[in-house]
Amino acid sequence: MKRSAWRYLWTSQDIRKKLLVTLLLLVIFRLAANVPVPGIDRDVIRSIFANPGAAGTLFNMLDLLSGGTMSNFSILAMGVYPYITAQIIIQLLTPIIPALERKLKENPREGQKWMERWTIILTVPMGLLSAIGQINIFNSMAAQTGQSVLTYTYGFGGASLLPTLTTLVSMLAGTMFGIWLGQLISEFGIPNQGLSLIIFAGIVARIPANLSSLLSDQQYWWLIFIILALLAVIIFAIVFVTQGRRNVPVFFPGRRMGGRMSMPVRTTLPLMVNMAGMIPLIFAQSILTFPAIVAQFFMNAKTEWWANFNTGVYNLFNGNNGWYTLMYFLMVVAFTFFYTDVLFQQQNYGDNLKKQGAQLGNVQPGEPTQKYLTKVQRRITLPGAVFLGTVAVLPFLLNLLLPAAARQAGLFLISAAGLLIVVGVVKDTFNIIEAELKLHGYDDSLIRG
Repeated sequence: MKRSAWRYLWTSQDIRKKLLVTLLLLVIFRLAANVPVPGIDRDVIRSIFANPGAAGTLFNMLDLLSGGTMSNFSILAMGVYPYITAQIIIQLLTPIIPALERKLKENPREGQKWMERWTIILTVPMGLLSAIGQINIFNSMAAQTGQSVLTYTYGFGGASLLPTLTTLVSMLAGTMFGIWLGQLISEFGIPNQGLSLIIFAGIVARIPANLSSLLSDQQYWWLIFIILALLAVIIFAIVFVTQGRRNVPVFFPGRRMGGRMSMPVRTTLPLMVNMAGMIPLIFAQSILTFPAIVAQFFMNAKTEWWANFNTGVYNLFNGNNGWYTLMYFLMVVAFTFFYTDVLFQQQNYGDNLKKQGAQLGNVQPGEPTQKYLTKVQRRITLPGAVFLGTVAVLPFLLNLLLPAAARQAGLFLISAAGLLIVVGVVKDTFNIIEAELKLHGYDDSLIRG
């Protein structure tokens, strides 16, 4: 009788312990997400998030990455975003700085440890800069309505120094606490999924409130059926694309091992259709909304031409027009190619396959192999990039089709980027749990009962 290994999910003591540790740490994270930053007026913060313009769009994206903690400005208001930023910076600098690239090639294990250590170190200044930037932007937005997000006078001199430092240190400490929880999950809970599950927990935690808001609207209650149908189609498409692979045939010739000769092996090298994940959406959203946020501060300038110029910039980049949607789509596609290329070059398949004596058909080992694989990777990245761009602009397209309903209810219970995170994390977590079950001897094979 065929029985699934998943029936032993709770039977295996080790796996049960990992699941319980993961759930406990996620509960601690969600509890910490409600601890307020000292000196912050949360009512003013909520009014800023209600802003439908560019600032509201960017803040909602940052709120997504912070695990839903930025909207109530808790000590975890920055979430693990500074760590993600530091990680991206290190990854982008590696192929640019020859010394870093050599360090990874000579000793990959030590190179990874070095990258992890410097990512943590870089997170501290990135966290402080992010905290200062968040407070300044929120203060500027609140000042336009005669309010302030702070209950004290913000500054680094005189009597303002201590409360200002208290706010900044609290935000940085919350970020480092979130990173620590993520690392504990990866070490003692579900392996290598800590930070992903931290963000995942924040996204999922907001679904009940969004669903309740949608169901309570008597005028648009029927939208729930459309949303569920759309979510089913989009989730299927995300799983289909993220699991997409191009299997490149690889030949490993036989080797002499002592007095014996090993058999030659033919296998495949899987290249991912979507290697960049949701990072291109973050890049494109941040860059496109930044001009509108800056222009918003100068729209009331005394010089007429300068005020008109900034008004035009704001109207172009505020996320409420067709040109913004087109630019967003094109930038997501462009950043997908860019980030995939950076990640792929770091894999250095050409040299690694050459060291193993492997060969790809008639392609020469080393640099020609790397060039060939790069060409193949760029070709299969095109459908992945177009798919990411389509998912990114889908909420804008739905707003055009159902504008009143979309404004009233919010068409996606989760944003486009949120869907990519949720589906990706669930898929990876299931794969890891299945691998753990097989590692403990619970295989999906015929088990005699």
